[in-house]
Amino acid sequence: MTSVITLLTDYGLEDGYVAACHGVIAGIAPEARVIDVCHTIPSGDVRRGAAILAQTIPYLPLGVHIGAVDPGTGGTRRAVAIEAGGRVFVGPDNGLLSWAVHASGGADAAYELSNEEYFLRPVSPTFHGRDIYSAVAARLFKGAKPADMGPERPVGRLVSLAEPTSVVREGAVEGEVVSVDRYGNTQLSITASHLEALGARVGDTLGVWLGRRQLTLPYRETYAAVPPGELVAFADSAGLIAIAVNSGDAAQRLGLPPGAHVRISPSIAKS
Repeated sequence: MTSVITLLTDYGLEDGYVAACHGVIAGIAPEARVIDVCHTIPSGDVRRGAAILAQTIPYLPLGVHIGAVDPGTGGTRRAVAIEAGGRVFVGPDNGLLSWAVHASGGADAAYELSNEEYFLRPVSPTFHGRDIYSAVAARLFKGAKPADMGPERPVGRLVSLAEPTSVVREGAVEGEVVSVDRYGNTQLSITASHLEALGARVGDTLGVWLGRRQLTLPYRETYAAVPPGELVAFADSAGLIAIAVNSGDAAQRLGLPPGAHVRISPSIAKS
Protein backbone atom coordinates (compact mmCIF):
# COMPACT_ATOMS: atom_id res chain seq x y z
CA MET A 1 0.00 0.00 0.00
CA THR A 2 1.25 3.47 -0.89
CA SER A 3 1.08 5.56 2.25
CA VAL A 4 3.65 8.31 1.64
CA ILE A 5 5.72 10.06 -0.97
CA THR A 6 9.33 10.72 0.02
CA LEU A 7 11.69 13.19 -1.60
CA LEU A 8 15.49 13.22 -1.70
CA THR A 9 17.32 15.83 -3.79
CA ASP A 10 20.43 17.97 -4.08
CA TYR A 11 18.31 21.10 -4.61
CA GLY A 12 19.30 22.78 -1.36
CA LEU A 13 17.07 25.01 0.74
CA GLU A 14 18.07 28.42 -0.57
CA ASP A 15 15.80 28.39 -3.63
CA GLY A 16 12.24 27.38 -4.44
CA TYR A 17 13.02 24.06 -6.11
CA VAL A 18 11.87 21.84 -3.24
CA ALA A 19 8.71 23.91 -2.77
CA ALA A 20 7.93 23.53 -6.48
CA CYS A 21 8.13 19.73 -6.16
CA HIS A 22 5.85 19.84 -3.12
CA GLY A 23 3.48 22.08 -5.04
CA VAL A 24 3.23 19.69 -7.99
CA ILE A 25 2.50 16.78 -5.65
CA ALA A 26 -0.09 18.79 -3.73
CA GLY A 27 -1.80 19.84 -6.93
CA ILE A 28 -2.27 16.23 -8.05
CA ALA A 29 -2.53 14.37 -4.73
CA PRO A 30 -3.35 16.89 -1.99
CA GLU A 31 -4.00 14.09 0.48
CA ALA A 32 -0.47 12.67 0.12
CA ARG A 33 1.90 12.88 3.06
CA VAL A 34 5.33 13.96 1.83
CA ILE A 35 8.45 13.13 3.85
CA ASP A 36 11.57 15.14 3.01
CA VAL A 37 14.49 12.73 3.33
CA CYS A 38 17.24 15.22 2.49
CA HIS A 39 17.74 18.20 0.18
CA THR A 40 21.34 19.10 1.04
CA ILE A 41 23.13 16.33 -0.83
CA PRO A 42 26.26 17.92 -2.34
CA SER A 43 25.43 18.96 -5.89
CA GLY A 44 25.57 15.96 -8.21
CA ASP A 45 26.90 13.59 -5.53
CA VAL A 46 25.02 10.47 -6.59
CA ARG A 47 26.96 8.24 -4.20
CA ARG A 48 26.11 10.35 -1.14
CA GLY A 49 22.45 10.45 -2.18
CA ALA A 50 22.42 6.68 -2.67
CA ALA A 51 23.92 6.10 0.77
CA ILE A 52 21.44 8.35 2.57
CA LEU A 53 18.43 6.87 0.76
CA ALA A 54 19.55 3.29 1.38
CA GLN A 55 20.19 3.88 5.08
CA THR A 56 16.89 5.70 5.54
CA ILE A 57 14.59 3.41 3.55
CA PRO A 58 14.21 0.71 6.26
CA TYR A 59 12.57 3.32 8.50
CA LEU A 60 10.20 4.78 5.89
CA PRO A 61 6.65 3.53 5.29
CA LEU A 62 5.86 1.78 2.03
CA GLY A 63 5.27 4.38 -0.64
CA VAL A 64 6.69 6.16 -3.65
CA HIS A 65 10.26 7.31 -3.14
CA ILE A 66 11.63 10.09 -5.35
CA GLY A 67 15.36 10.49 -5.84
CA ALA A 68 16.57 13.56 -7.74
CA VAL A 69 20.36 13.81 -7.67
CA ASP A 70 20.93 13.92 -11.34
CA PRO A 71 23.95 15.53 -13.00
CA GLY A 72 22.72 13.94 -16.26
CA THR A 73 19.43 15.86 -16.41
CA GLY A 74 18.68 16.68 -20.02
CA GLY A 75 21.14 14.05 -21.28
CA THR A 76 20.64 10.49 -22.49
CA ARG A 77 20.09 8.74 -19.16
CA ARG A 78 16.63 7.26 -18.66
CA ALA A 79 14.09 8.14 -16.00
CA VAL A 80 12.61 5.06 -14.35
CA ALA A 81 10.09 3.71 -11.88
CA ILE A 82 11.39 0.63 -10.06
CA GLU A 83 9.21 -1.72 -8.04
CA ALA A 84 11.03 -3.30 -5.09
CA GLY A 85 9.66 -4.89 -1.92
CA GLY A 86 6.28 -3.16 -2.12
CA ARG A 87 7.84 0.23 -2.78
CA VAL A 88 8.20 2.23 -5.98
CA PHE A 89 11.37 4.24 -6.59
CA VAL A 90 11.19 7.10 -9.09
CA GLY A 91 14.18 8.93 -10.47
CA PRO A 92 17.09 8.83 -12.89
CA ASP A 93 18.67 5.55 -13.93
CA ASN A 94 22.11 6.67 -12.80
CA GLY A 95 22.68 4.43 -9.77
CA LEU A 96 21.11 6.81 -7.26
CA LEU A 97 18.28 4.40 -6.48
CA SER A 98 20.32 1.20 -6.67
CA TRP A 99 21.40 0.80 -3.04
CA ALA A 100 17.91 1.57 -1.70
CA VAL A 101 16.41 -0.91 -4.18
CA HIS A 102 18.88 -3.53 -2.94
CA ALA A 103 18.00 -2.70 0.67
CA SER A 104 14.34 -3.27 -0.24
CA GLY A 105 15.01 -6.79 -1.48
CA GLY A 106 16.00 -6.06 -5.07
CA ALA A 107 14.12 -4.86 -8.12
CA ASP A 108 10.96 -6.75 -9.05
CA ALA A 109 10.29 -4.73 -12.21
CA ALA A 110 11.40 -1.48 -13.85
CA TYR A 111 9.66 0.85 -16.27
CA GLU A 112 10.98 3.74 -18.31
CA LEU A 113 9.16 7.01 -17.66
CA SER A 114 8.10 7.94 -21.17
CA ASN A 115 4.31 8.33 -21.05
CA GLU A 116 3.95 12.12 -21.14
CA GLU A 117 0.30 11.82 -20.10
CA TYR A 118 1.60 11.55 -16.53
CA PHE A 119 4.07 14.45 -16.71
CA LEU A 120 3.56 18.09 -15.86
CA ARG A 121 3.39 20.05 -19.09
CA PRO A 122 5.49 21.59 -20.46
CA VAL A 123 8.51 19.58 -19.27
CA SER A 124 11.59 21.65 -18.51
CA PRO A 125 14.73 19.94 -19.83
CA THR A 126 16.55 20.95 -16.63
CA PHE A 127 13.93 20.26 -13.93
CA HIS A 128 12.79 16.67 -14.22
CA GLY A 129 12.41 16.49 -10.44
CA ARG A 130 9.44 18.84 -10.69
CA ASP A 131 7.95 18.04 -14.07
CA ILE A 132 8.48 14.27 -14.27
CA TYR A 133 9.43 12.66 -10.93
CA SER A 134 7.05 14.63 -8.70
CA ALA A 135 4.17 14.42 -11.16
CA VAL A 136 4.67 10.68 -11.72
CA ALA A 137 4.97 10.01 -7.98
CA ALA A 138 1.72 11.85 -7.32
CA ARG A 139 -0.04 9.89 -10.08
CA LEU A 140 1.25 6.63 -8.61
CA PHE A 141 -0.02 7.69 -5.19
CA LYS A 142 -3.43 8.28 -6.76
CA GLY A 143 -3.53 4.75 -8.10
CA ALA A 144 -1.73 4.70 -11.44
CA LYS A 145 0.50 1.68 -12.00
CA PRO A 146 4.22 1.79 -12.74
CA ALA A 147 3.49 -0.15 -15.92
CA ASP A 148 1.35 2.80 -17.07
CA MET A 149 4.41 5.03 -17.13
CA GLY A 150 6.17 3.43 -20.07
CA PRO A 151 7.77 0.25 -21.38
CA GLU A 152 9.21 -2.34 -19.03
CA ARG A 153 13.00 -2.50 -18.92
CA PRO A 154 15.16 -5.46 -17.81
CA VAL A 155 16.06 -5.02 -14.15
CA GLY A 156 19.47 -6.48 -14.88
CA ARG A 157 20.27 -3.53 -17.11
CA LEU A 158 19.54 -0.85 -14.52
CA VAL A 159 22.55 1.26 -13.61
CA SER A 160 23.97 0.20 -10.24
CA LEU A 161 26.64 1.87 -8.17
CA ALA A 162 29.41 -0.43 -7.02
CA GLU A 163 28.70 -1.52 -3.47
CA PRO A 164 31.17 -0.21 -0.87
CA THR A 165 33.82 -2.86 -0.31
CA SER A 166 35.05 -4.48 2.89
CA VAL A 167 37.21 -7.54 3.41
CA VAL A 168 38.68 -9.25 6.47
CA ARG A 169 42.20 -10.60 6.10
CA GLU A 170 45.38 -11.03 8.09
CA GLY A 171 43.75 -10.00 11.37
CA ALA A 172 42.36 -6.72 10.04
CA VAL A 173 39.40 -5.42 8.07
CA GLU A 174 39.83 -3.21 5.03
CA GLY A 175 37.13 -0.90 3.74
CA GLU A 176 36.44 2.55 2.40
CA VAL A 177 34.77 5.80 3.33
CA VAL A 178 31.14 5.48 2.26
CA SER A 179 30.11 9.04 2.98
CA VAL A 180 30.86 12.13 5.04
CA ASP A 181 28.01 13.83 6.88
CA ARG A 182 27.56 17.54 7.60
CA TYR A 183 29.48 17.18 10.88
CA GLY A 184 32.54 15.75 9.15
CA ASN A 185 31.96 12.25 10.53
CA THR A 186 33.38 9.68 8.11
CA GLN A 187 31.18 6.60 7.72
CA LEU A 188 33.05 3.47 6.65
CA SER A 189 31.97 0.32 4.85
CA ILE A 190 33.35 -1.55 7.88
CA THR A 191 30.67 -2.79 10.27
CA ALA A 192 30.63 -3.29 14.01
CA SER A 193 30.21 -6.99 13.26
CA HIS A 194 33.51 -7.00 11.36
CA LEU A 195 35.32 -5.66 14.40
CA GLU A 196 33.50 -8.01 16.74
CA ALA A 197 34.57 -10.97 14.58
CA LEU A 198 38.17 -9.82 15.01
CA GLY A 199 37.75 -9.68 18.78
CA ALA A 200 37.45 -5.90 19.11
CA ARG A 201 35.06 -4.58 21.73
CA VAL A 202 33.90 -1.14 22.76
CA GLY A 203 36.55 0.16 25.14
CA ASP A 204 39.44 -1.20 23.09
CA THR A 205 42.00 0.76 21.15
CA LEU A 206 42.06 0.28 17.38
CA GLY A 207 44.92 0.49 14.93
CA VAL A 208 43.77 2.52 11.92
CA TRP A 209 45.69 2.88 8.66
CA LEU A 210 44.81 5.69 6.27
CA GLY A 211 47.06 5.05 3.32
CA ARG A 212 50.57 5.20 4.79
CA ARG A 213 49.45 6.95 7.96
CA GLN A 214 48.82 4.91 11.09
CA LEU A 215 46.65 6.12 13.97
CA THR A 216 45.59 4.68 17.27
CA LEU A 217 41.96 5.47 18.04
CA PRO A 218 39.73 4.71 21.00
CA TYR A 219 36.71 2.56 20.12
CA ARG A 220 33.74 3.96 22.04
CA GLU A 221 29.94 3.98 21.99
CA THR A 222 29.74 7.62 20.91
CA TYR A 223 31.94 10.59 20.00
CA ALA A 224 30.96 12.22 23.29
CA ALA A 225 32.94 9.55 25.15
CA VAL A 226 36.19 11.40 24.38
CA PRO A 227 37.18 14.98 25.20
CA PRO A 228 36.31 17.74 22.70
CA GLY A 229 38.78 17.84 19.84
CA GLU A 230 39.75 14.16 20.18
CA LEU A 231 39.36 11.51 17.48
CA VAL A 232 37.18 8.46 18.14
CA ALA A 233 35.79 5.41 16.30
CA PHE A 234 32.26 4.24 17.04
CA ALA A 235 29.39 2.28 15.46
CA ASP A 236 26.85 4.71 14.03
CA SER A 237 23.08 4.34 13.80
CA ALA A 238 23.42 2.24 10.62
CA GLY A 239 25.77 -0.22 12.33
CA LEU A 240 28.75 1.10 10.36
CA ILE A 241 32.00 2.23 11.91
CA ALA A 242 32.52 5.97 11.79
CA ILE A 243 35.57 8.06 12.59
CA ALA A 244 34.72 11.35 14.21
CA VAL A 245 36.11 14.24 16.20
CA ASN A 246 34.13 15.30 19.24
CA SER A 247 33.00 18.83 18.36
CA GLY A 248 35.15 18.79 15.24
CA ASP A 249 35.47 17.66 11.62
CA ALA A 250 37.24 14.32 11.15
CA ALA A 251 37.05 14.34 7.35
CA GLN A 252 38.78 17.71 7.18
CA ARG A 253 41.40 16.86 9.81
CA LEU A 254 42.30 13.51 8.27
CA GLY A 255 41.71 14.32 4.60
CA LEU A 256 39.24 11.46 4.15
CA PRO A 257 36.96 11.90 1.14
CA PRO A 258 34.37 9.31 0.11
CA GLY A 259 36.11 6.30 -1.42
CA ALA A 260 39.30 6.66 0.65
CA HIS A 261 40.80 3.34 1.75
CA VAL A 262 40.85 2.51 5.47
CA ARG A 263 42.28 -0.50 7.32
CA ILE A 264 41.44 -1.29 10.95
CA SER A 265 42.81 -3.91 13.31
CA PRO A 266 42.18 -4.55 17.00
CA SER A 267 44.91 -3.58 19.41
CA ILE A 268 45.87 -5.64 22.44
CA ALA A 269 46.10 -2.54 24.60
CA LYS A 270 42.97 -1.47 26.43
CA SER A 271 42.19 2.17 27.07
